[in-house]
Amino acid sequence: MMKIVLTDAQTVFDDLVTSAALRELGEVEEHGLLRYEEVAQAVADADVVVCNKTLMDAHTLRLAKNLKYIGLFATGYNNIDIDYCRAHGITVCNAGSYSTNAVAQHAFSLILEHFNNTARYNQYVQDGLWKRSATFSPFVYPLNELAGKTLGIVGLGAIGRAVAKIALAFEMKVVACNRSPREVAGVEQVGFEELLKRSDIVSVHCPLNADSQDMFNRSTFAKMKRTALFVNTARGGVVVEQDLFDALESGTIAAAAIDTLRVEPMEEDCILMRAKNCIITPHIAWAPVETRQRLMRIVTDNIKNFYNGTPTNVVS
Repeated sequence: MMKIVLTDAQTVFDDLVTSAALRELGEVEEHGLLRYEEVAQAVADADVVVCNKTLMDAHTLRLAKNLKYIGLFATGYNNIDIDYCRAHGITVCNAGSYSTNAVAQHAFSLILEHFNNTARYNQYVQDGLWKRSATFSPFVYPLNELAGKTLGIVGLGAIGRAVAKIALAFEMKVVACNRSPREVAGVEQVGFEELLKRSDIVSVHCPLNADSQDMFNRSTFAKMKRTALFVNTARGGVVVEQDLFDALESGTIAAAAIDTLRVEPMEEDCILMRAKNCIITPHIAWAPVETRQRLMRIVTDNIKNFYNGTPTNVVS
C-alpha cells in the first residue's frame, strides 16, 4: 500500500471537502500545515506527496528516498524544484484548470463591487441611514455601468478567456495581450502598452514567472488611465506593492481590487492595508466548495493515472 503524505491539508480541506478519496488509494498521513523545517522528516518515507504551497526543494526532499510522485492541489507549481525532481526521477503533476470559472467569477465580483458599491450601500442601510434618507434612492456612492467600458486582460489562458466571456455578456469592449497570439471571438489582441492606455479595467490572469515578476510597477501604473481599476486574481508577485500603494495614494489610478499578495497570509505591516480605494480578499478566488471538490477529483485521478502508467497533467 502506498503512503501518501499531505503537507498542507488545511489549505484545501474543511468539513465539506475532505481527503476521503485519497484514503481509498493508500495510507494517508495528513498534516494541517507543516513548517519548512518539518517537511523533510514528514515526507521521508512517502511514496506520494500532495501539497498546495509547501516548498519542495533539495532540502525538504533530501530524505525522501522512496518518493516517486508529487501532486499539487494547484495549477501553479513554482513551489516545486522541478530540476531536482527530474534529476531524482520524481514525477510532478498539477491540477490543471480546475478553478477557471471560480476565479473568473471572483474577478467579476471585485469589478462589480467597485462599480456598484454593494457592500458600502448595505452598510449604509445597516447603519440605519436609509431610514433617515430624504429620498427613496439616496445617491451616497457612485454607481457606474460596465456596458461600453474597456476591459484589458493580461494573460489569455483559460481564466482570461472565461473573464472575457463574462465581459462580453456585459456588453463591454475587451482587449487582451498574451505572450503568444491567441484568437478569441470578440477580443481584440493588442500590445501591453496599448492595453494599459485604453483600459478602464486592467485584470491580470497570467502565471508568475520571470516575464511577469514585478510587471505592474510605478512605470506600468503611470501608463494607465487615472480612472482605471486594477484587478489582480493571479499571483501577488506580479505587483510591486509599494508602487501600487503610491499609485492609489497619488491618484495615478483610481482603485485596485486584489485577491493575492506577495506574502500570504498578509503581513502585519503590509502597506496595502493602508491604501485608499483598495479592496482586498484573502486569496479565496479559487476556493468555492464545488471548485475544491473538482480539485480533489483531479488530484485523485492524477495519482491513479500515474500508477496505471498513463500519467496526466504532468509538468515534470
